Amino acid sequence: MNSSQLLSFVTFAYGFAATFYVAAWVFKKTMPARLARWAAIIGVVVNVAGFILRWKESYDIGYGHAPLSNMYESLVFFALTIGILYLFVETRYKTHIVGAFATPIAFLAMAYASLSPNISDKIQPLIPALKSNWLIAHVVTCFFGYSAFAVAFGVSIMYLIKSRASEKENGLLARLPGLKMLDELTHQMVMFGFLFLSIGIITGAVWANSAWGTYWSWDPKETWSLVTWFVYATLLHARMMRGWYGKKIAYLSIIGFAAVLFTYFGVNYLPGLHSYGSV
Repeated sequence: MNSSQLLSFVTFAYGFAATFYVAAWVFKKTMPARLARWAAIIGVVVNVAGFILRWKESYDIGYGHAPLSNMYESLVFFALTIGILYLFVETRYKTHIVGAFATPIAFLAMAYASLSPNISDKIQPLIPALKSNWLIAHVVTCFFGYSAFAVAFGVSIMYLIKSRASEKENGLLARLPGLKMLDELTHQMVMFGFLFLSIGIITGAVWANSAWGTYWSWDPKETWSLVTWFVYATLLHARMMRGWYGKKIAYLSIIGFAAVLFTYFGVNYLPGLHSYGSV
């Protein structure tokens, strides 16, 4: 079994996890929640195994680089970091309902990587610009930031849904965690993501200077990374200095994740130094 086949199994694991988490929320049963958690854990473990196997395969064919260099590999790593962060959140906050909004993002990332005809799962040699020790540091920090923002996005959706429930609500909305907890979790995830995105931008600038002789070239990827950074900086400033919370923070979190998605997917197809990201 090669890494691509092993990682295809991860798609199903995350899909089962998402399905069971939704079922646990809808039917208010503990068994689906347990199955969902185990599916998520298995998905993360196999995701790690597939990542390591792909790295080994790269060495076996003479390329010898971390599997973080193209769209397929980045989606695999994106799903992995979402899975890791979500399981931490479930353990830390003792709630499984967040999984109904977080694990579907990991599933969609893997499904897109596995099923999109425009994405190749072949291991490819690094282009000259990517042959650097900064590759791992830059990509890992950026994607942990992206994943934290993805979880924050899911929690923000939950907040907006929960805020529509009346005090006497006794249905699906009432089963969501309390507004205070959701608001605080969004804030914590955004702070975590902002820290890692900041480190990712700094390491990317140092890498750019090494590869292209300039720290910043206003490439579309760089520009939109900065836009994303400013959106989340605005959110944190509004929270800490202006006392914003609740719906305002949730909306800013959703806008921020839209900027993340455009930074990740959209700009890869624009002419620029990062156009290799669409491969």
